[in-house]
Amino acid sequence: MEIKKSRKADLQNKRGLLLEIGLIVALLAVIVAFSYTPSEHRIDKVDLNYGPIEEEMTDITIQDQKPPEMPKKVEMNVITDMLQVVTNDTKITTDVDFAEFDESTEIVQQVVVKEEEIVEEEIFVTAETMPSFMGGDLGVFRNWVQKQLNYPPIAQENGIQGKVIIQFVVEKDGRLTNVQVLSTPDRSLSEEAVRVLQLSPRWSPGKQRNQPVRIKYTLPVDFRIQN
Repeated sequence: MEIKKSRKADLQNKRGLLLEIGLIVALLAVIVAFSYTPSEHRIDKVDLNYGPIEEEMTDITIQDQKPPEMPKKVEMNVITDMLQVVTNDTKITTDVDFAEFDESTEIVQQVVVKEEEIVEEEIFVTAETMPSFMGGDLGVFRNWVQKQLNYPPIAQENGIQGKVIIQFVVEKDGRLTNVQVLSTPDRSLSEEAVRVLQLSPRWSPGKQRNQPVRIKYTLPVDFRIQN
């Protein structure tokens, strides 16, 4: 059975009409779009009193620095009229009346102390009574010294020999002091001689007018190498 189409239901016949209507609507839309203009805002009058705000500028001033002041020169005047230089032996008087002071006032008296000169007692070379050693004279003492000597090995090995001259003082109490070496062939020999003199027993002191006095002696000490 063949199906038949109705001409009313056939839209192909109306295609051209619909196309014309669409073009007309689009054209009207474009015309309306171009004819529409937004309202304009106009400025009737410009405020001429408006302008940029001016800021006040403050000038910066630099204070000049003064150079440091020089120290003032101070003059010192020495009052010489009030000072009087006196020597140690000048007698000084005062006009102070001690009656003005009451009993509670303390008076300080300055005492001048004189320094005593230490006078070394005189040393005699000879006296009325000369010192004695073990009941004998200087020769006895010299023999005693020679027996007490020990020959220094270093001097003996080097063949050093000779005479040592020594000076000493016999004190009032018989001690030997002020031992001095006047001459020596070698230091080792003089040291040995001084050592022996320091071991000496006490002497009987010398006397002058029955008073003990100090007596100075000079003694030669021999160092000989015996073959």
